[in-house]
Amino acid sequence: MSGATVWLTGLPSAGKTTIARALAGRLSDEGHRVEVLDGDEIREFLSAGLGFSREDRDTNVQRIGFVARLLAAHGVTVLVPVIAPYAHSREAVRKRHQEHGTGYVEVHVATPVDVCSVRDVKGLYARQAAGELSGLTGVDDPYEAPLDPDLRVEAHEQSVEESAAAVYELLAGRGLL
Repeated sequence: MSGATVWLTGLPSAGKTTIARALAGRLSDEGHRVEVLDGDEIREFLSAGLGFSREDRDTNVQRIGFVARLLAAHGVTVLVPVIAPYAHSREAVRKRHQEHGTGYVEVHVATPVDVCSVRDVKGLYARQAAGELSGLTGVDDPYEAPLDPDLRVEAHEQSVEESAAAVYELLAGRGLL
């Protein structure tokens, strides 16, 4: 059984985790080994103590990428809904996967910031607007959107199920299922 890493990048409240969990359910129902490495959970455990500086964000992405590659190399489909705002960090994770012959795809959940700020799942945009939070990715901290992702999902224009199905089709088309 082959494994692969599916990195879902996008702004806060873009729908990354929702899509990953929907896809994980489908894959699990079909008998695939699947794990979701959610950014919030990883920050609590694997990356505890890291802040949100550029260096700390890069370290966080590299740690997650390392764990994802290990799991994928052992036949797990690893869904990684993590912002990963910097292109060079994401590219380093992709290269590490390629060097080890491990499947990797990058999915840009391309929900515009105005839609994300209305969704505001964790209240981050409201806190930033109230001056209680700074360094919000895509607002007052950079987000380098992928120029050439393996898939771009317009999650604000389609249902969660349609978004998850698009990722599923990408994996199937690449022979990663």
